[in-house]
Amino acid sequence: MFQFTSIESYHEELRSGKISCTDAITNYLSIIEEKKHLNAFVEVYADEAIEKAAQLDKQRSAGMPIKLLHGVVIAIKDVICYKDHKITAASKILKDFTSLYSSSALQLLLQEDAIVIGSCNCDEFAMGSSNENSAYGPVLNAADEGRVPGGSSGGSAVAVQAGMCMLSIGSDTGGSVRQPADFCGLIGFKPGYGSISRYGLIAYASSFDQIGIFGKNLNDVRLLWEIMNMPDKKDSTMRQKLVLIENKTQDLKPLKLAVFSQAMAHPGLDEEIASTINNFSNDLKGKDFTVDEIELDLFDYVVPAYYVLTTAEASSNLSRYDGVRFGFNTGENTDLEHFYNKNRSEGFGLEVKRRIMLGTFVLSTGYYDAYFTKAQQIRKLLVDRMSKIFEHYDGIIMPVSPTTAFKIGEKKDPVAMYLADIYTVLANLCGLPAIALPMFSHSNNMPYGLQIMAKAGDELTLLNISEKLLKHSRIGISI
Repeated sequence: MFQFTSIESYHEELRSGKISCTDAITNYLSIIEEKKHLNAFVEVYADEAIEKAAQLDKQRSAGMPIKLLHGVVIAIKDVICYKDHKITAASKILKDFTSLYSSSALQLLLQEDAIVIGSCNCDEFAMGSSNENSAYGPVLNAADEGRVPGGSSGGSAVAVQAGMCMLSIGSDTGGSVRQPADFCGLIGFKPGYGSISRYGLIAYASSFDQIGIFGKNLNDVRLLWEIMNMPDKKDSTMRQKLVLIENKTQDLKPLKLAVFSQAMAHPGLDEEIASTINNFSNDLKGKDFTVDEIELDLFDYVVPAYYVLTTAEASSNLSRYDGVRFGFNTGENTDLEHFYNKNRSEGFGLEVKRRIMLGTFVLSTGYYDAYFTKAQQIRKLLVDRMSKIFEHYDGIIMPVSPTTAFKIGEKKDPVAMYLADIYTVLANLCGLPAIALPMFSHSNNMPYGLQIMAKAGDELTLLNISEKLLKHSRIGISI
């Protein structure tokens, strides 16, 4: 049976004739069928994937040079547009909607001959931390099917975790790539804001959203980022000038890392996770690293500021889903107000409605200054504070999540669910690149890892630190 380890080794096997793209696709389709109970996929593009694989095999046999992602099998989250394919954001309100175009990021991958095998389940409109808020039902964690895979990109994570594809792409608004990666034992990379075009990504909170990558091999994850990290005139928030020159001087000096004392001392953090990360941080000292414990006195304001701002943006972004121009329509047209109420009440799930209502509240007259304005001020303070910290440090390390993957149905209190994002939302508030690295195994036999953040626009340093940390890891990335 075909075993994928890296894009490089896969391409070597293709060149040597040991395997074909058709063999790879056939293998993955059989695994998807075998593990369909995990509910990772919304739709599988079987015929299309087989046809594309056959075309690539013919091109290779004819001696044509292979592109960077020749025959690489990827899956996409159901919030990323793919022309002439259904996209629903795991919501009833977009049932059977077909995209008229492909997202800029996906188009760049397709140009390098990647094969898209299907679209993955997720929390509705990317709102959730467990992948239980989907119109298609929850996704199951392949490591323990009684536990959640994390969210909102849980389907994309499980697709890679369970060997249904080589890599996948998701979206990260406040940890929706890093937290599922942590729960599933994967690498989850969220580039900094403006690194990858958001054109063709269904918006949850536009100033937070970023396309991210799941994989088991750091070089593969880096390659996908480098391909998608291109200027796009269709996205005005993109960084338009990109420099992809590795800073080799970093190899000549110890990397300076910081650890937030408030993060490690937080009462919600699992004691075993805290102990392991503290021990790992101490082990790094003197091994090409310096590690200092520092204060972030605004740490307790991170989650409240994040949820005030993201729900405000969501209430605005989701106002377009009214059943008039596209999507779900009850067919009841008594009057306009009734028409909107019925469509949105029946089309949206509970969590989406909760966040729309909260966002509308914080933007309403009399509460705008008390909540939204204050949250914006906190965001500005955090951006300034993090900028100053990165004047002295190359990276910040901390947990990805307070616990390992929790059981399905365990977190019934939405506030408790929101607080589980305490370690991931900071990067999105400040537009920083961040990554989750799978390094450890808990006594409950579930994986967990380490999160690293770097300064805005410096994904290269982040990836450099990640490579060094994986080398120092006692367990590594064997999954």
